[in-house]
Amino acid sequence: MTASSANLPRRILLTGKTGQIGRELWSFLDTFGDVRAPSSAELDLAFPDALKQYLTEWRPHLIVNAAAYTQVDRAEEERDRAMAINGTGPKVMAECAAELGAAMVHFSTDYVFDGSKHGFYKEADEPNPKNVYGITKAAGDAAIQKAGIPHLIFRTSWVYGLNGRNFLLTMQRLARETDEIRVVNDQVGSPTWSRLIAQTTANILGHVLSDREAEDMSGIEKASGIYNLTCTGWTSWYGFAKAIFDILPEDERPRLRPIPTSDYPTPAPRPANSVLSVEKLRQQFGITLPDWQGALTFCLNNQTTPDPAA
Repeated sequence: MTASSANLPRRILLTGKTGQIGRELWSFLDTFGDVRAPSSAELDLAFPDALKQYLTEWRPHLIVNAAAYTQVDRAEEERDRAMAINGTGPKVMAECAAELGAAMVHFSTDYVFDGSKHGFYKEADEPNPKNVYGITKAAGDAAIQKAGIPHLIFRTSWVYGLNGRNFLLTMQRLARETDEIRVVNDQVGSPTWSRLIAQTTANILGHVLSDREAEDMSGIEKASGIYNLTCTGWTSWYGFAKAIFDILPEDERPRLRPIPTSDYPTPAPRPANSVLSVEKLRQQFGITLPDWQGALTFCLNNQTTPDPAA
């Protein structure tokens, strides 16, 4: 690296800065360059022409796409908007990245699978989503891979955190509002704290971008691909809820009742099995996230006040 190139900041675009992962990731990215994180009002992925213009004018070296349409049930009715944000948006980013010589980091979901597999889903398993959200996310993943750019796609599951809308905060809200909660016990997955996703992403970026010039994305190119990124272990939604409530004083715990999926119909069908194998992540980067129970306990120990948005 020359003295002059070392002083040139790496331009990093972060989308989705107010989302669960983006909010956590934003503070980590400053280590790697000049981060620009427009709001969804400033850069709406649903408008491809504006998105392309933004990318062409600012010319980022690295695009970190943490934005997504994540309202799984509403996506059944808002298919076009979900596809625009989850499918077309990443496609435009990837095509612009190819023109600019840039790289992408993108976050995917366990919902690209139908849940019929017995055992852990691996990165090479063929996607077969059973709801519109999963279909649109799978389309975005495929577009990035097809563009032939340096890319890291992190596929995660059952994301929760201390901000936004997620299962953890919903359960805490319901515990304050009702004495009994019914939770599905025949869908399984790996609850994963958004902060761990952000920290792991930053650790990997530190590895692939270390001691390279701003425009040098060869480290990402060598590691390009999809990586499952979740906490280890698995549970049901009922088991997840029980772990959340077990931390509460006994007199504050609601009655928890396990029910089958058939007793809790939703507009969007969910996969029965969302458990992802994380062996590839360990082999490539030497990283294994903690078990979901330990991560949940640590997360709750970091909580001060409930998020009213839950």
